[in-house]
Amino acid sequence: MQHYSRVGAAFDAIVIGAGVVGACCAHYLSAAGASVAVLDRGWVAGGTTGAGEGNILVSDKQPGAELELALLSNRLWRELGSQLGEAIELELKGGLVVAASASALEALQSLARAQRACGVETVPVAGPELAESEPHISARLCGGILYPEDMQVQPMLAAAHLLAAARRRGAELRTGCEVTEISRGSDGRVTGVRTSAGSFSAPVVVNAAGTWGGAVAALAGSALPILPRRGFIVVTEPLEPLIRHKVYTAEYVANVASSDEGLEVSTVVEGTRAGTVLIGATRERVGFDRSVSWEAIGRIVAGAITVFPFLAEARALRTYSGFRPYCPDHLPVIGPDPRVPGLIHACGHEGAGIGLAAASGLVVAQLATGRPTELPLHPFAVDRFDEMSVRG
Repeated sequence: MQHYSRVGAAFDAIVIGAGVVGACCAHYLSAAGASVAVLDRGWVAGGTTGAGEGNILVSDKQPGAELELALLSNRLWRELGSQLGEAIELELKGGLVVAASASALEALQSLARAQRACGVETVPVAGPELAESEPHISARLCGGILYPEDMQVQPMLAAAHLLAAARRRGAELRTGCEVTEISRGSDGRVTGVRTSAGSFSAPVVVNAAGTWGGAVAALAGSALPILPRRGFIVVTEPLEPLIRHKVYTAEYVANVASSDEGLEVSTVVEGTRAGTVLIGATRERVGFDRSVSWEAIGRIVAGAITVFPFLAEARALRTYSGFRPYCPDHLPVIGPDPRVPGLIHACGHEGAGIGLAAASGLVVAQLATGRPTELPLHPFAVDRFDEMSVRG
C-alpha cells in the first residue's frame, strides 16, 4: 500500500515515539477506528526498544498495580502473537528464577506465594530437579521457581509489524521527524504538534517517548521525573540450543526495585532463535553516557558462567547498551495529564516496557476514544509525583 505524507492534516491522535509502546498505542488506536500519526525523531525501535531483550515477564513483578498490568499485557501479547504469527518471534518459553543460597530461595518462595494469590502460575523447583528444566545448569544452585507464563518477543520486529498493521488501517508513520512543540489552544487544550517536518493537528497527543518522555512532556509545559538507567547486554556467537527458558537469579528482582544510582549486577541468561545467547543484566544511572563499562560486562559474564558453566567456552559476538526510562517509584506513567488536557502519557516503564507495552497501548486507546479502561490507572497517574513531593 502506498502511503502519502499528510503534514498539516488533522488526526484523531498523534503518538510521539515509534518504539514498541508507541507501536502498541498506534495498533490499538487504529483498531478502534481512530486516525493516527506516529512521529519519531529517529527510526522505528531506534531507542530503548532496539536495545531490549524482548522480555514479557510476570515473574519479576511484586503483587500490586504493575503485576495486574503485566498479567493483562501477557494475555494481550498472546493474542498479538496469534494475529501476527511467527513474524514477531514470540516464544512461550517460560522463565526460571534460581537461587544460589537457602535464604535467597526462601525469599523467592515467599514472593511466588504472593504472586500465586494474584493469579500467577508458579512451579517450585528443588535444587536436584533444576536439571530437568535446564539440563546444563549449575548443580550448585539451591532451587528456584518456574514461571510458565513468561515469554520473549523480538522487540524490533514487534514494533515494526504492529506499526505496519496500523498503517494498513490508514495510520501515518513519520520517522526522522522531531517534535519541537506540543501546540495548545487558548483554553490550554492540546491542538497538535509542530515538528521539523511541519505541523500536525489532533485533539490528543500520546507521549510514548520512553527515556525521553520527560523532555516531550516539557514541550507541553508539563513535567515528568524520568531519568535514563543504563544497562549492558552481551551477545554470544550462535550456539547449539542448550538453554530452554529465560533464566535469571533472585538478585534480579531486587535490582529491578532498587533506586541506587551505582552499578548493580544480576545474572540473566536466555537463548534466541538465531542461536545466540543474551547475557545481562546491569543497571546504573549515568545519564546518557554510552561509553563501554568493562567492569559491568566482566561481572555479567562471570555471573552467567556460574549459572551455566558451559558458557565459559563460548565466544562473545558483541555487546550493546540501552537506557531504561526510570521513574522514582519504578512504575510507568500511563494516563491523562491533568495539567495539559488532551495529553496522554505512556512512558517511564524502565526495563519492563516491552512486556507492558500491549496493555499500555490498549488502555491509552481506550482513554483516547472515551471508553472505560481495562484497569484502574490511578497508580500510574502523573500527579502521583506531586503527592510524593508533598510527603517528602
